[in-house]
Amino acid sequence: MASEAFKPIAIRAPGDNRLLFAVRCVVDLQLLTTYAYLREQLPRLRGSVLDVGAGESPWRELLADAEYTGLDVESANTFGMRRRPEMVYYDGGRMPFADGSFSHVMTSEVLEHVPDPKAFMAEVARVIAPGGSLVLTVPWSARLHHLPHDFHRFTRFALAALVESNGLQVQHIIERGNDVAVVANKLIVMTIRLLRPQRMVNVIWSWPLALVMGPLSVGFLAAAHLAMRLDLGSRDDPLGYGLLAVKKP
Repeated sequence: MASEAFKPIAIRAPGDNRLLFAVRCVVDLQLLTTYAYLREQLPRLRGSVLDVGAGESPWRELLADAEYTGLDVESANTFGMRRRPEMVYYDGGRMPFADGSFSHVMTSEVLEHVPDPKAFMAEVARVIAPGGSLVLTVPWSARLHHLPHDFHRFTRFALAALVESNGLQVQHIIERGNDVAVVANKLIVMTIRLLRPQRMVNVIWSWPLALVMGPLSVGFLAAAHLAMRLDLGSRDDPLGYGLLAVKKP
């Protein structure tokens, strides 16, 4: 499989258009749960913060009391990101910063796109100052995206092992969403795919099926929001994870 039926839409800062962002969060549960986690963690950070895989820097506005630096790969445009003069770009290998350059590092929905997670995490740990922290999110139940640069899915146990093998101490790993949200997410993606078949001749069967799937998707979407609000459903099959770790002094 070399191409995607539809590519992810680049995430813009919530402040760019709060109404549009709020509407997107209603439908895009991966985005909603990622934002909810980062909104809790990032405003607490002080000092210098490196955003690895920053893309459009959507979460910079959550770091009002920190000195922000965005880092991305030279090929960021293949992920639908605009090239911006204030961003630092590199080849994806050694980060162009000295050891312990940053008080904190954040990286959101990036690790699954890294060919060598061990080398990447070693670099992340290297540039964090002793006593500094890492804030990270990854998907678990998510369709293949940004092909062919989608390599991994991490359980909470794999995340902990990866982070701790590089001198970082996990403070918590939190599930984002639950199994109800996963089902809703899958139904929404399927409905969109049925409405946009790769071959127009397939609309003969895909559009009627989409008419059946549409109300079901809306129902599960409402159930997912309710289940997450009331802490219902199983967290053994989440949309993803949020992790906080601290570098040992």
